[in-house]
Amino acid sequence: MQERLYLRRFVVGPFDTNCYLAADSTSLEALIIDPGGDPDAVAEAVRSEGLTVRAIVATHAHADHTAACDALRRQFGCPVMIHELDAPFLTDPEANLSVWAGHGNLTIPKADRLLGDGDEINIGQLVFRVMHTPGHTPGGICLLVDGVLFSGDTLFAGSIGRTDFPGGSYERLIESIQGRLFALPDDTVVYPGHGPKTTIGRERQGA
Repeated sequence: MQERLYLRRFVVGPFDTNCYLAADSTSLEALIIDPGGDPDAVAEAVRSEGLTVRAIVATHAHADHTAACDALRRQFGCPVMIHELDAPFLTDPEANLSVWAGHGNLTIPKADRLLGDGDEINIGQLVFRVMHTPGHTPGGICLLVDGVLFSGDTLFAGSIGRTDFPGGSYERLIESIQGRLFALPDDTVVYPGHGPKTTIGRERQGA
């Protein structure tokens, strides 16, 4: 990880989701990744560090990764971004699992920007590259920046994402992991949607 990337993790919501605040330490521009709850704690960190939030990205549309998207969008006046294939889930409580996840019938106003594979999100001098990694959901993505991968619920330390939810596919998830993520350098640091960080090399060896 280059020194330019400032990173802070918050464990939020009933399923201990990892929400990340990633910022350019020089420009103090920031990206919020997977705000699944506790928007006040995230907002307080933004203010205490003097950051300017430029965007919010959900790696997929499940409620435990999106529940605080709209609250933070309204606080900071920034766009919410998600892959185009998961965008319809935001307004569908069945597809976004909000009832199952304890969030009630959660609907989130539509995203401001729909992402596709290879898109780039510029935060100061940092460039976050979108990698479409379907399997957990049809529009699941990872974000790659400066040797760091935010893997959402695609890849965990010692495990992989579930595929038994609506739109899930075990075959596509394995293809995403083996065909795309395992092609990254061994020293790529992986920050997943739940649990501790790991590396691509460690997960490749354990596969």
